[in-house]
Amino acid sequence: MKKPQNVRYENQFYKPHRVNNNGLYLLFLVTVVLVTATIVLAVVTLIQSKNKLKDSDTSTTSEEVVVTNSNGEVISSNGIIVATPEPTAPASMQAYQNPILYPATAQMDVAIGTPADAYSPSGRGTTQVVYDKDEKISDYHRETEIHFGDPLYYQQVGGILTFRGTNFRNCASWGTFSLDPSKEQHLEQIWEYDNIGALASSSWSFSWFGTGWTGQPLAVKWDWNTQQLMNMYPEKKSKQNLTEIIIAAMDGYVYFFDLEDGTKTRDPLKVGATIKGTPAVDPRGYPILYVGQGDDNGVKGEIGFRIYSLLDFSLLHYQTGLDSRAYRSTWGACDSSPIICADADTLIYPNENGMIYTVKLNTSFDVGTGVLSINPQTIAYKYIFDGIEGRQLGIESSMAIYDHYGWCTDNAGNLICIDLNTMSLVWSRRLDDDSDVTPVIEEDNGHVYLYTGTEVDWQRNELDYQGASYTYKFDAMTGDVIWQTSQSCYTHNGANSGDDVNGGMLGTPVIGKGPISNLVIYAYSMTKGLYSGNLVVAYDKNTGTEVWRYDMNCYSWSSPVDIYDDQDNAYILICDSYGQVHLVDAANGARLCYIRMSRSDNPDLQHNTESSPIVVDGIMVVGTRGQSIFGVKIS
Repeated sequence: MKKPQNVRYENQFYKPHRVNNNGLYLLFLVTVVLVTATIVLAVVTLIQSKNKLKDSDTSTTSEEVVVTNSNGEVISSNGIIVATPEPTAPASMQAYQNPILYPATAQMDVAIGTPADAYSPSGRGTTQVVYDKDEKISDYHRETEIHFGDPLYYQQVGGILTFRGTNFRNCASWGTFSLDPSKEQHLEQIWEYDNIGALASSSWSFSWFGTGWTGQPLAVKWDWNTQQLMNMYPEKKSKQNLTEIIIAAMDGYVYFFDLEDGTKTRDPLKVGATIKGTPAVDPRGYPILYVGQGDDNGVKGEIGFRIYSLLDFSLLHYQTGLDSRAYRSTWGACDSSPIICADADTLIYPNENGMIYTVKLNTSFDVGTGVLSINPQTIAYKYIFDGIEGRQLGIESSMAIYDHYGWCTDNAGNLICIDLNTMSLVWSRRLDDDSDVTPVIEEDNGHVYLYTGTEVDWQRNELDYQGASYTYKFDAMTGDVIWQTSQSCYTHNGANSGDDVNGGMLGTPVIGKGPISNLVIYAYSMTKGLYSGNLVVAYDKNTGTEVWRYDMNCYSWSSPVDIYDDQDNAYILICDSYGQVHLVDAANGARLCYIRMSRSDNPDLQHNTESSPIVVDGIMVVGTRGQSIFGVKIS
């Protein structure tokens, strides 16, 4: 700031003194010497640099121009790299980031491609509508754009917060664990909870017991200050380093446990209707739970998804699935697992009515006062293709997202790619059968790939038959098939009788990491007959050739999980319909050990495990149709 003119500034500590000019003369001479030395040194350095360039290429002349490209490499005029930049060290890992995903590898800079005409919206005769309330919007563009990054950055609190953990849907385990490969491996059941109830179904004579498909638990390592605000039991609220397990059940409750010992952390949250899918916790660490409904067996006509405060279980928002705007307006279940873009404060939630809901939450959370609120603004989207009926368009798979592009499949076997900022279809193609599998994303060497597959459902109009479960690797940006294969599976296609036990691919595939980064691993159900046999197959990611297979006697709808010890060894865990947990060497498919989960009060009860597990700090947690939840330690 300039001082005003004609104002005298005085300081009580300042006293005038006589200036001695001899010091100034000496300072001047020293400065001249230093400047001269600097100039000489610069000239010598420049000459040496030119000589090095000449030595590196005898054809280089003194007039040659040297340039630096976008990668930081120094290039001579004849195209020879004469210097390369030092590699940038990865950013330090934060406590809330998953060690399995560190360091970040996805550049998130791959552009969307141009699909073949047959997969373009016009090529499939696509009709699309975007709604803001009842108003149809043309040329929609989101005001606050959605952009996801590398999966390492999905969340700001530790744990597994949605189905398969991230926006790539590629990680259902958290952290490595200590395991001595030279010793025999063990699976030890360390806790159980055996008081999950049941609810009668809305349309059939049976009841929903325990936990269903996908039914994956969540795990949250809450921030301490947030933990103090929640309705936990006092001894859990005060526990340091608590990891809370959250699991939704088909009896209409959401349950909360301590990972370490399986004791309850708080009373269950009553939703009042069957929940089959996997909920989500807000990735910002906000105490918010997003949960969908699996059957219309609560308050009649109230079926859809809900948003709850985890401070006091208050209902913050309800979206009906019986949406008159939908093509499938008479069924509103929501088995898909939601995902939240933290930067855009936006929820993305596909529904079985064929709609995709995106909700600008306008979240406000003050951890100091404990005040939490949302003010939802919903944009809804629907699509339909020539030759497809609206009743076929329900979405049960969860959406995988790269930047602002999302992929999921519907009950008509359509795999779609949607731009979430314009709510418009980029490409779509019909798979060879129904697919409820959640696609998994990988960015590799400047390309984005998508791995998915099908169950055996409508290949024949028969109750029981053998068909093909198709397996795919796609170019995610164009819809082109990179490779495709299949496995033979049986199915019991009894949807009309309520006994619909499909074979084929029901579990989400594993993209290998670290020592198995060359593999993608799929599981196929009912490979030996009706209700019998399961096959886990590891394929070479680049070629689709089989590397190994693990053959099981009991079928499984549960997703395999890749886990890693602190010696950089990889393993696969998979649960089956007999309540068994298999530990497999992920390098070669050899079984290391297995355990049958059992209740202490009824050891012979069969624990059909449709649900997918998670593994956190070496402890697997999974729910079963046998009305139990188990904790199994890997050692």
